[in-house]
Amino acid sequence: MRVILVALGVLIGAYGAVLLWENPPVIIMRILVWAVVGVVLHDLVFAPLCVALGFAARRLVPGKWWPPIAVAAFCSVVLAFLAVPVYGRPGMRPDNMTVLDRNYPLGLWISLAAVWACVPLYLSWTYWRASRPHTSPPDSARSR
Repeated sequence: MRVILVALGVLIGAYGAVLLWENPPVIIMRILVWAVVGVVLHDLVFAPLCVALGFAARRLVPGKWWPPIAVAAFCSVVLAFLAVPVYGRPGMRPDNMTVLDRNYPLGLWISLAAVWACVPLYLSWTYWRASRPHTSPPDSARSR
């Protein structure tokens, strides 16, 4: 199965390289610069910042709260990064109001509110589940 997945990955990568190679050299250089800048920003800025915030939050957030808050924080970062291209409505012109015609900042805030509303819901669900009495199944069900 791994061989098939590796072969499929190499095939898709080769197809992407062929599509990329059809661009003029100036565009290929821009793509390479963006890729290098992205890797450098991730490795030198974003990853250390996440590690530092994780260590700090681990000391401040109680143990039961840590998993849902960590997941909500991760989802918030992903949503914020996804909103960057449309947040300022680039390309919108008065002569074509159909381009980026939604309220993207409001959509981001609603999405973030929905993500963070799940934290207390998850905690209340786990509290409710833990407070239920544990009953073992009847002997007939165990023997099946």
